[in-house]
Amino acid sequence: MRYEGAVYRPPSEAYSLIIQVTIGCAHNKCTFCSMYKDKAFRIRDINEVFEDLELARKYYKYVNKIFLADGDALVLKTEHLKAVLLKIKKLFPECERVGVYSAPKDILRKTKEELIELKNLGLKIAYLGVESGSDNILKDIKKGVNSNELIEAGKKIKESGIKLSVTLISGLGGREKWQEHALESARVINGIDPDYLGLLTLMVEPGTEMYDKVNEGKIQLLTPPEVMMETGKLVKNLNLTNCIFRSNHASNYKPLGGTLPKDKDNILKEIVETLEGKHGYKSEIFRAL
Repeated sequence: MRYEGAVYRPPSEAYSLIIQVTIGCAHNKCTFCSMYKDKAFRIRDINEVFEDLELARKYYKYVNKIFLADGDALVLKTEHLKAVLLKIKKLFPECERVGVYSAPKDILRKTKEELIELKNLGLKIAYLGVESGSDNILKDIKKGVNSNELIEAGKKIKESGIKLSVTLISGLGGREKWQEHALESARVINGIDPDYLGLLTLMVEPGTEMYDKVNEGKIQLLTPPEVMMETGKLVKNLNLTNCIFRSNHASNYKPLGGTLPKDKDNILKEIVETLEGKHGYKSEIFRAL
């Protein structure tokens, strides 16, 4: 396959065919993110995309899932995306799911009817980086949207019938804003009610604004047990319908998982037992949660 620069995809797309429909990220301003810094954003010529799909068809006998990279395929005009999805349907009739990263502003620019049309053509899952539900933190990290816009974008995807996978970043508010981060993130996630919720833990990468702020002492990173307490506060305040929850990325201190709300008590129990067993936290832990 032909790829330009480093290619990123969600963990659940590990076995998907990856096709770049854009190069880089249209926003590319988030202070914590080191992805796509080596690329100038552009939309790939649709004929190049078609050539890649045709090349993949010759090479792979069976393709179950396809992921459209790079950072925000939904930035494409609807007619452009429809053409790509129709080409996929023609070349890969066995493909059960097409997925995309979805920036909130790109979602908001689409009508619900457009999203439904894309869903009917095979776009079955969208990945939305919420990062935090706190307007203060969203401003600090230069996300480019506020919490209400995140809720509106998430609900629009859900209402279209496209599955929605949301990510939050543990520790993103540092020690100063950890409770605000947990509570406001729970508020936004409750407002969206996604199908999947994943937690990553903040990894500060050289070359980012966040890295410089940490080195300058402007942000104090959470310790592993503090991240666990923040996670506990988040989970305790989540009120979801039927959401698969995962905190099992390589960045996470302890793997956690389950379906919310069914497994909520078990997840909280596991957090408490980890903090008590590994760190000797007692009464303090219950105040935190």
